[in-house]
Amino acid sequence: MTTRLWVVVPAYNESARISATLYALAAQTDTDFTLLVVDNNSTDTTVDAVRAFRACAPFPVEVLVETEKGVGCAVDTGFRHAIAAGAALIARTDADCLPRPGWVAAARAAHDGGAGMVCGRITARHDEHGPAGRAVFAGLVALAALFGRLRPAHRASGYLAPYRMHAGNNMAITAELYEACGGMPRRPSPTDRLFLNRVRRTTASIARSRAMVVENSTRRLRAYGVLGTAKWYLDRGSGVLTPDPR
Repeated sequence: MTTRLWVVVPAYNESARISATLYALAAQTDTDFTLLVVDNNSTDTTVDAVRAFRACAPFPVEVLVETEKGVGCAVDTGFRHAIAAGAALIARTDADCLPRPGWVAAARAAHDGGAGMVCGRITARHDEHGPAGRAVFAGLVALAALFGRLRPAHRASGYLAPYRMHAGNNMAITAELYEACGGMPRRPSPTDRLFLNRVRRTTASIARSRAMVVENSTRRLRAYGVLGTAKWYLDRGSGVLTPDPR
């Protein structure tokens, strides 16, 4: 039997982190969902970790391989697979994130309250940086959100809801709305911002839930440094670096 709520997790070479994500999902207060991991043609043991977890998972677990590279491709393939299997509500997080125990329940509650799409709150993982690193992360996300709200293109006519920064790794959307807005752009990057704007052109029924919390990886701070990470978040949060082709 399949459930009406699905959780989609795109993954690429996340063997070192995905088990923690899977067990965070197993610790949810609401486990009445089907988990779909979309492997984006990983070259490590990501899929093996998911299959090992499946034996003890408190919910059905499916693995789907998407060979076309790009997170937009993996997400769109996963969402459409879930919808074809009967999903009415699809939530998404990423394979380096830790959804807090009430995450699924909060997504369901927002949906039951009438939201077509719900966006949650992101914070930094506690196992990758100390307080200073987590504070930098929070500041970068807030800066990107501010620039996104101020960008004239995001306040143009045709939008039915105001712009609010949307983290692709912490959201849920109804199957009906996903199909109505055209789904996740498979190209170009940043797909999360482009997707949000597609939804904003389709409906005003976008809710935010402070109870829907995901702890994000802060590994980009080590890989890119503060300035490089700032550029990355500004690109995805505000769109000031990449033009919107729509």
